Amino acid sequence: MHFFKYRGEELYAEDVPLSKIAKRFGTPVYVYSRKTIERHYKTYRDSFKYIDHLLCFAVKANSNPVILKLLARLGAGADIVSGGELYLALKIGMDPQKIVYTGVGKTEEEIAFALNSDILMFNIESEEELRQIDIIAKKLKKKARIGLRVNPEVDAKTHPYISTGLKKYKFGIPIEEALELYLFAKRLKNVEIIGVHSHIGSQITVTEPFIQSLSNILRLTENLKRVGIDIKYLDIGGGLGIRYKDEEPPLPSQLSMELKKLLLGRNVKIILEPGRSIIGNAGILIGKVLYIKKAHKNFIITDTGMNDLVRPTLYQAYHQILPVVKSRLTRTVFGDLVGPICESGDYIAKDRSLPALKRGDYFAVMSAGAYGFSMSSNYNARPRAAEVLVDGKKATLIRKRESYDDLIRNCIL
Repeated sequence: MHFFKYRGEELYAEDVPLSKIAKRFGTPVYVYSRKTIERHYKTYRDSFKYIDHLLCFAVKANSNPVILKLLARLGAGADIVSGGELYLALKIGMDPQKIVYTGVGKTEEEIAFALNSDILMFNIESEEELRQIDIIAKKLKKKARIGLRVNPEVDAKTHPYISTGLKKYKFGIPIEEALELYLFAKRLKNVEIIGVHSHIGSQITVTEPFIQSLSNILRLTENLKRVGIDIKYLDIGGGLGIRYKDEEPPLPSQLSMELKKLLLGRNVKIILEPGRSIIGNAGILIGKVLYIKKAHKNFIITDTGMNDLVRPTLYQAYHQILPVVKSRLTRTVFGDLVGPICESGDYIAKDRSLPALKRGDYFAVMSAGAYGFSMSSNYNARPRAAEVLVDGKKATLIRKRESYDDLIRNCIL
């Protein structure tokens, strides 16, 4: 559930009309609902209250520091994949003992940064990474707490670019090789084995892959116990999908019910890494129509494109398009809603029935809170969008729109 609703002909974010935000802050602009973020986080927290757990928000989904701070105050930790994400999490006061570090390409500098920050756990993606962490921990006179990211060979039934649970992808250690690598890790003097990690993909809309993955991982933990390796943390990843169009993904409570019989009675702390399912439907992108072009089909040309929201181009993803102010005539047109970028792939909606927008109209790209701003770019030297957080009747700028000066700020001229 989210708090972007029509009141009469006006689309609101909580108690603020989006037209007011667009006029005040300009477009393109990302708008987030605090009430929605809090609701989604608390739904996870309450759904898994039957077992000791830690919710680590997937920072890659949305790394705005104000949103991270809001989640940290609710009790969240962070699932990070870079030194930059670690910096952001620490900068807003995140407890390092609630931070887990995943990712196949951790540099020596990033590993040292995480060790010196005393994070909870590294999720190891390869034998060479494990060796490197042991070497760096020795130099720093630290003990690196680790788990292996185990690839459970489970098909997440999602887009191939966001599926990670099969051995053909770059992520994780094949489950059939995990026991041997754990035994090797056990012999290393500068690491401490505390966990097992598994993450099978993103935008997963059925529960079966989660059940299969957890079942496979629990069998591994039982085998580890037989060889004297006791697992304290079971990081079961994230990946629960949201509704973009007509999907019917399970709610956290439904997923929890399915996993409950596998988890109850186990002396282990569960780590979950939700990202999209917390922030995806808590954010939208507002754009403005620049021109209407009628050729072999209708083109609605706007001031926002693939530089602001790359998901439609990259994943052929669907985002609902709503007029910020509805017309009394609920006409639609068939065509494309496109941006200003010099690429044929620059579109937000393609070959679809769209609101019959006209020049100067504002529109909302729904479900844009996850992987929207965080994947945006300066392509075509376009400054990145502003970000606004709505809390009841208050709309607060939480990231300024970039200026042309920002485009050369780090250049040496």
